[in-house]
Amino acid sequence: MKKNDTGLLSRRGFLQLGATTAIATHALAMAPAAPASQKTMAEVPFRKREPRLGLIGTGGRGTSLLKNLLGADAQIVGLCDVVAEKAKAAQVLVTKAGQKSPALYTEGPHDYQKMLQHEDIDFVVVATPWIWHAEMAVYAMEHGKDVAVEVPAVRTIADCWRIVDTSERTRRHCMMLENCCYGYNETLVLRMIHAGLFGDLLYGEGAYLHDLREELFSNAGEGLWRRTEHTLRNGNLYPTHGLGPVANYMGIQRGDMFAYMVSMSSPQRGLDVFRAKHVKAGDPRLSEKYVTGDMNTSLIKTAKGLTITVKHNVSSPRPYDRVNQIAGTEGMFEDYPPRLYLDGQNTDESWGTLDKWKQYEHPLWKKEGEVARKMGGHGGMDYIMLYRLLQCVRQGMAPDMDVYDAAAWSSVAELSVKSVSQGSAPMEFPDFTRGLWRSRPFSAICTMA
Repeated sequence: MKKNDTGLLSRRGFLQLGATTAIATHALAMAPAAPASQKTMAEVPFRKREPRLGLIGTGGRGTSLLKNLLGADAQIVGLCDVVAEKAKAAQVLVTKAGQKSPALYTEGPHDYQKMLQHEDIDFVVVATPWIWHAEMAVYAMEHGKDVAVEVPAVRTIADCWRIVDTSERTRRHCMMLENCCYGYNETLVLRMIHAGLFGDLLYGEGAYLHDLREELFSNAGEGLWRRTEHTLRNGNLYPTHGLGPVANYMGIQRGDMFAYMVSMSSPQRGLDVFRAKHVKAGDPRLSEKYVTGDMNTSLIKTAKGLTITVKHNVSSPRPYDRVNQIAGTEGMFEDYPPRLYLDGQNTDESWGTLDKWKQYEHPLWKKEGEVARKMGGHGGMDYIMLYRLLQCVRQGMAPDMDVYDAAAWSSVAELSVKSVSQGSAPMEFPDFTRGLWRSRPFSAICTMA
């Protein structure tokens, strides 16, 4: 906060400080009180160990994660899936990597509970349909396991509080596997921001703009469950890929917090049009009613007054785009394609590139980038994410992304649905940290040397 020449806050600064305090106080009032014995999990390190992993979900995403985990020498102890053939195929990958054959759990949708009751597993990775995330994460923590959950971590505000309260009560970590926070461009720009090259941050934008129509109507994989979400809710169903990196840039949960948001959706047309072209008469999918607007646009205001635009569209013909924009008083960056404009660095109004800023390449990419690119997985970001997660456990460090990030980023989904249903009314964010966001340090991913 800037002061005038006398050292006193200006009137504008005073009003801004008052508004920030009022927002933060109201958000804290919305937070359910934790039991006196229940302490925060912020900055709590992992118990230092070589983790023994159990993986729930060995479909397309689970198998991709498994390959990257094996590439990072993770010890795989158990595999669980409702489709036995998929679990067996994953088992072969583990043995081919030179490890002992992991136990399989394939006896129905609740067989994961049997796996999590075993003491030889102390860390769980969840890569299942969204509707199962909260139940599996809570069950894992209650049975002594740290847990990493695919995105979004949970679907409702109530489940956001469930994972926060369970993590604090059990003293087990629950984090979200938001791979986009570990992308090459995202981590490089993050270091430039922390070096001050963007000045004071002002606004950002993140998105998930991905033509998934063919996948949604597939008779396999995510087509078996993800399309159903479009019959249930109208809002931003999948906010974290675009939002996570911007939240890291801005230090959300660590000096600032999401205060409130408004959301609006376009009409729903895309899935109807695609279905009419590709689904044959007599198919039961013809009776489905889709309610999710093709384009959802949400605007978030932070406690410190910064703004974030978050978009979601998986129903329209278009190129893939996460936008990944961040702007400050000294310049801005925007991705797809990556381009940069810094005050004084450009002689005209044209964009520059990231090429001349490679000195800000993140240490994780400097050390593991070659391996990551060979492993694949969204350009290597999956490997970097999992390598870093294992590093934190092996060295007994706190996770880069914790249960409070998982809750805050995931909460956008339900808040957007509520805002859309009420004519784009403002929706306030709960304070999942119960006030600790004011004094928390930046995540280690931002500052590691």
